[in-house]
Amino acid sequence: MELENIMESLVAFGSAVVENWPVWTVTLFLIVAAVIDGFELKVPNWLTFPMIVSGWLYSALAASLAGDAWYGGFGGSLLGTAAGLAMLLPLYAIGGMGAGDVKLLAGVGAWLGASHTLHAFCATAIVGAVLAIAMVVARRAWVKHARQLWMILGEILTIRDPEQLASIAAQRKSSMLLLPYGIPIAIGSIAYFAWTGMLV
Repeated sequence: MELENIMESLVAFGSAVVENWPVWTVTLFLIVAAVIDGFELKVPNWLTFPMIVSGWLYSALAASLAGDAWYGGFGGSLLGTAAGLAMLLPLYAIGGMGAGDVKLLAGVGAWLGASHTLHAFCATAIVGAVLAIAMVVARRAWVKHARQLWMILGEILTIRDPEQLASIAAQRKSSMLLLPYGIPIAIGSIAYFAWTGMLV
C-alpha cells in the first residue's frame, strides 16, 4: 500500500512537471545559476543569454499554438525581459549588482512575463535582505557593515553620477561582505512559484 502511494505521488509529480514545464524550465535555470554564482560569484552569459532567447522563442510559439499572433507572445516576452532588467539595472549602474544577476531576472521575465517577474523580484528582495543579515550576524560584523550601509546610502543620496558611484563601489568591494545575488533570485523566485501553485 505504501509503495502504491509513492507511485501515485510520483505520477502526480510527473504530470505536474509536464503540465507546468515552462515554470520548471525557469526553475532549473535558476538552480544552476545559484550553484554557479555560489562558487564563482558570477552568473555566466552562456547560461543567461540562452535563457532569455529561449524564453522569447517559447512565448512566440506558445502564442501561435494557442491561435494568437506570435508577435503578441513575443511582445509580452520582451516586456517581461525589460521588466526584469529595469528592476535590477539601477543597482547594477551604481556597482551594487553583477550584470549576470540582472540578466538572470530578465530571463525570468522572458519566460513568464512582467507580472510574475515583478512578484518574483519582491520575493527575491526579501530573501536577499534576510540572507545578508544572516551573513553579517554569522560573521559578527554588524557594526562594520551597518556603517558601510549608512555610508553607501549617503553616497547614493548625495552623489548623482552613477559612474562615480560604481567607481567608489569597485574600490570598496574588497572590504565588503559579498552576497552572490543569483542565490536570492533563485530562492525568492522558486518560493514565489511554489507559493502561488505555479509548479503544480
